[in-house]
Amino acid sequence: MVLWAQCAHRRIPKETTLTSTHTSLAMMAAVLAFSVPASAQELTLYDTVGVWEVLIDPSVDNGCLINAEFEDGSDVRIGFENAGASGYLMAMNAAWGGIEDDTEYAITLDVDGTIYEGKGKGMHLDDVPGVDITFDSADFLLDVATKTSLKLSNADGPVMSIDLADSDKALESALACQAEQG
Repeated sequence: MVLWAQCAHRRIPKETTLTSTHTSLAMMAAVLAFSVPASAQELTLYDTVGVWEVLIDPSVDNGCLINAEFEDGSDVRIGFENAGASGYLMAMNAAWGGIEDDTEYAITLDVDGTIYEGKGKGMHLDDVPGVDITFDSADFLLDVATKTSLKLSNADGPVMSIDLADSDKALESALACQAEQG
């Protein structure tokens, strides 16, 4: 399965169609309301759900996102904005050397055995290296909400593995947050 990815406005075609009957209308609406963050600004705390913080990002028209820091040093954000057309997942880790800003990297996301391939754009947020991965796959978002683990790999192999506990409740809170942003 190929992740619909958009890096620097370049699309990689998705090979599968939506087949899940469990995708709620709210989740589908959220997927259609996603976009990549433009720049880092002060985030406002909306809610806390398990390890996930639900935040409002004024740099993307008060778009809501979920963010968590993990034991391996990884910091993961999944978010959207009011005016966009795709979602984003940002993965960062201070131990990831050699990442260059605006360079595209082939990535693989494994969500409990379901594989999504795409491109991530190198970036640094507060001097921490990472990749910005955009998507418009409702299947990917549903998997993140309903499955238990997410692994990120690059051409050299796995670089991150996180537990998705409470991601479903955190994404529900982010959807409520987004609805309030109008």
